[in-house]
Amino acid sequence: MENSGSVVQQSGVGDDTGWSNAPFPALAADPDGAVLGLNDAARRLFPRAAVGGRLEVGCPPWLARAHQDFPGRPGGSTGSARGAVARRSFEAHPVGDDRGAVVWWLVEDTDARLAREELRVERERAALLGRMSSALSTSLHPERCMEVTARLAADHLADAAVVIAPGRSGEHPLTHCVRGGAPTNSVKAFDPYDVPGLGEALQGFPPVPSRWIDPSSAPGWLVPSDFGLGEVTSVVVTPLPGHGVPAGALVLLRGTGRPGFDEEEERFARLFAARAGAAISAARMFAQQGAITDALMRDLLPPVLHQIGGVEYAGRYRASVDTERIGGDFYDVHPATGADEEGGEALAVLGDVCGKGLEAAVLTGKVRTTLHALLPLANDHQRVLGLLNDALLTSRNSRFVTLVLASVRRVGAHVRVRLTSGGHLPPLVLRANGEVREVATSGTLVGVLPEITSTTADVTLAPGETCLLYTDGITEALGGPMGGEMFGEQRLRDALVDCAGMPADAIVEHVHMLASHWVGAGDHDDIAVLAITAPRGSHLTAVDGHGPGRYTA
Repeated sequence: MENSGSVVQQSGVGDDTGWSNAPFPALAADPDGAVLGLNDAARRLFPRAAVGGRLEVGCPPWLARAHQDFPGRPGGSTGSARGAVARRSFEAHPVGDDRGAVVWWLVEDTDARLAREELRVERERAALLGRMSSALSTSLHPERCMEVTARLAADHLADAAVVIAPGRSGEHPLTHCVRGGAPTNSVKAFDPYDVPGLGEALQGFPPVPSRWIDPSSAPGWLVPSDFGLGEVTSVVVTPLPGHGVPAGALVLLRGTGRPGFDEEEERFARLFAARAGAAISAARMFAQQGAITDALMRDLLPPVLHQIGGVEYAGRYRASVDTERIGGDFYDVHPATGADEEGGEALAVLGDVCGKGLEAAVLTGKVRTTLHALLPLANDHQRVLGLLNDALLTSRNSRFVTLVLASVRRVGAHVRVRLTSGGHLPPLVLRANGEVREVATSGTLVGVLPEITSTTADVTLAPGETCLLYTDGITEALGGPMGGEMFGEQRLRDALVDCAGMPADAIVEHVHMLASHWVGAGDHDDIAVLAITAPRGSHLTAVDGHGPGRYTA
C-alpha cells in the first residue's frame, strides 16, 4: 500500500473503515496499471482482480484504457469513464495524486441508462408513429390506405406485412408488401380461422400473443410471393380498429435469420394498427358516403333534356354556391302516355323551393318525386297542385314551393302549351318577330295554405317561337357595374328579343350566360331556366330520339 502514496490516503484506502465500508466499488492503481488496493465492493464486482495484479487482467478493458489515458496526471480528478460490467453499467470517477496513482470510484447507473434508452426508443417510436400518421392521412381512398399501411408496416415493423379487409361471401381484399417492395392488391377466398387469431381480429377482438401462433402453419395465401427470407419464423396478428366497425386485420411476418417479435414490438404494432385502422375506416366511410351522395345526386340533379313529341326542350341550372351541385330550383319534362303521338301531352315543370342548399334540395327531391307519382293526373293541373299542396302541408318541412306546370303537345307545325302557375313568376313567350309577352297565369304558393287557387292559360307557339320558364334567381340576381343592381325582368326581356328564332338550347344558354356574367363572382340564388320551343320547318329526329336533332326549313 505504501507505493500508492498520498492518493490512497486522500481516498480513504489507508483507512480500513472508510475504504472497506464504502457503498461504491473502489480500486487504486499505480501509473503502470498495477492494482494497489480494492475495497470489498470492488472485490465482489471484479473477483479476478488482486492487489499486485494488472488492471487489465482483473478489470474490464474500458477501465484499463481509462486509467492509461487518465488526463489528470499528476494530480487532478478529471477523465471520468463509462462502461459495462456483465449486464450492469457504471460510471468510473478518478482521483489522482502527483505521483500518477489513481483511485477509481465506480457508481452504477444501470437504471438510469435503461431509463434513458427506453426514453430514446419511445421518442423514436413516437416520431415514427407521427410520420406514419402523416403518411396515412394523405389519402381518403380505402385501397390506397391499405397500401400505405402494408408498406409502412413492412418497412418499419417486420420483413413483410399483409393488410386484410373484412370480406363478403368469403372473399377478402388483401394487400401484401415485403420490406422495400411495392404493395400488391388482390381478392382471395379463404377461411380466416386458418390463421390463429385472424378470424377474431377481423371481428375486432384483442390480438393473441405471437408465441401462440405456429409460423409453420401460415397458409400460402398469407405469405407474399416475393418473400425472400426462407421460412416464416414469427407471426403477429393484430386487429385494425375502426370507427365502430373493425377496419380489418394486420399480419406481420419475419423470416429465417430474424429474431421473433418481442412484447414491446407487439405493443408498438398495436399502436400502429390503431392509427392505421382509423385511417382506413375514415377512408372507407368517406368512400361509402361519396357513393351514397352520387346515387342521391343522380336523382336530385336536373335531367338532361331531349326532344319529346317533336318539341324542343332545353334547360340550364346553377346552384347558389358554386361548390355545390344541388339546390332548391328544379325542372323536369315527363313524357305522358301518347306523348309521341298526335294529341298526346308531355308535362314540363319548373319550380323553386324556399331556401337554398342541401335542405332545399331535400324538399326539391320530395316535390319532384310527388309530381312523378301524380303523372296520371297531369291533365288536371288544379288537382295536381292541390295534391302536392296537401303532401307538403302534412310533412314536417315548413318550406314552400312555387312552380309552373306546362302541358305540351304538338299539333301540326305548332305547339300548344297549357300553363298553370302555383305562386311562380309568369312565363314569357318569345314570338318569331322578337316580341316578348307575359303569360297570364297566376296562383297561390304551394305548401302554405290549406286551399290553393290558380288560373290556367293556353299558348300556341308557331315554328321558331319559345315559351320560357325561369326562377327568380335570374331576375333577382345582384351584380352589374356597381355590384348591387338586380338583373330584372326588363333585361331578361331584352335578352330574349336577341334570341328570336333561335333553338331552345341556344336561348337558355344565352340567358344563363348573361345572368352569370351579371352576377360575376358575387353571391346569388339558385338559377334555373327551361325553354319550350316549336321547331322550325320539318322535324328530323336525332338517332334513337335523343339529342337536339336537326330541322329543315
